[in-house]
Amino acid sequence: MNTKWVPFGSETVSLNSKRNVIQQMCLDHYEEIQYVLHPRSVVMDNIDRLINCGDPDYGGALYICPKCGEIKYVPYRCHSKLCSTCGALYSLKRAQAMHSIMIDETHRHIVFTIDKNLRPYFLQNRVLLNLLFDSVNDVLTYHFRQVAHKTTREVLRPGFVMVLHTFGRPLEWNPHIHVLCTEGAFNQFGQWRAVKFFSYELLRKAFQKVLLDKLRRVLGPSFQKTKNACYKNYKDGFYVYAAPFKDQNGKEHKQGAISKKEIVKYVSRYLGRPVIATSRIDAYDGQNVTWHYNRHEDEQLVTVKQPVLEFLKLVFMHLPEKNFKMIRYGGFYASRCKAKAHAKKRRSKSFNKILSGSDWRSSILQSFGYDPLVCAKCGSTMTFCALYFEFKKVPLEELYRKAIIKLQSKEDSYHSTKSFLKASIKANSSRYSYQRHTQR
Repeated sequence: MNTKWVPFGSETVSLNSKRNVIQQMCLDHYEEIQYVLHPRSVVMDNIDRLINCGDPDYGGALYICPKCGEIKYVPYRCHSKLCSTCGALYSLKRAQAMHSIMIDETHRHIVFTIDKNLRPYFLQNRVLLNLLFDSVNDVLTYHFRQVAHKTTREVLRPGFVMVLHTFGRPLEWNPHIHVLCTEGAFNQFGQWRAVKFFSYELLRKAFQKVLLDKLRRVLGPSFQKTKNACYKNYKDGFYVYAAPFKDQNGKEHKQGAISKKEIVKYVSRYLGRPVIATSRIDAYDGQNVTWHYNRHEDEQLVTVKQPVLEFLKLVFMHLPEKNFKMIRYGGFYASRCKAKAHAKKRRSKSFNKILSGSDWRSSILQSFGYDPLVCAKCGSTMTFCALYFEFKKVPLEELYRKAIIKLQSKEDSYHSTKSFLKASIKANSSRYSYQRHTQR
């Protein structure tokens, strides 16, 4: 437990911050990580933010009780993908955002996996991960097109959410796509058509063909040998998993019997935090890390003890590149789909209420049962007083003035560009009209 005393006028405020185990590992072996592992720039950026998470030197907000004068300083967080504290709130927000746009219909949980021999290609060139999303999008669209051709002969547009996971339980590199797909689709007239049957033979073989063809076009002739080996080793196509869903407690549920809120929470649980929960890290002595996992095949407990740098290398491997989208929307969930207007009518009426718990104060209240802005002495609600950076008060009026100047400069630039385009169009139109007049 580290204690810092922050002066505010004639008083001092104590800040107690206990580092989590991954934060302590990065702090203890910072130079070794930098000069031995040679990580990517995005990894070092997340490490720098993680080490200073909750440090008052990097700013915070000051709250004061209006009745008794009690003060409370809340330091800002790092928002690093290595921080379990910040990542939990980020995952909650992403899960709620996904849940808010999903319609009130049954969703099928499907997992698209790839051949082990293809994994190194995606690790060496992470841009190829976009091909996984594109392939799943094409396969699901093709599947519903085939269903419509055999039954109603309509143009069916499903809705699906794709989430990329790059890890398995042993923390190995295993990129795969979790999909939440509606068990139905809208036709070209906006009518809902239920589709309960999914041909997994079609999904397996179609996903294999589409992905291998895309990789062949991108990687060139050198990939042809690997492509042939994939067809030879996986004659039934790549494995598409759609077995009964298991929640975080290991309880099994049939497809369609679990609420979409639980499924969304399951697939988005590691979007903004480390790929391993701190509860799975059993011991850390400064040099070695002991952690465990349940083997996927038989659920047997496996305990691993390894040097800290090897463990951190596994964790860092799964950090996505900056601005890479781990969640993609397809079908009528996509932003540029005409059927999205029909989907809005079938959304749950209470989805707006779900987003109410995504802010800092209400999230702590829901998770731990207490309001962080209630004064401990008199029970009154504290009010925001000031922002601080490096123990110096941030002038809010100056920030507001800069924001207004920046906004006005953008508006001036917009109006000047608009007037220039109008003048150009007017000049061109008059020139063309003169040419037509002279030709006559």
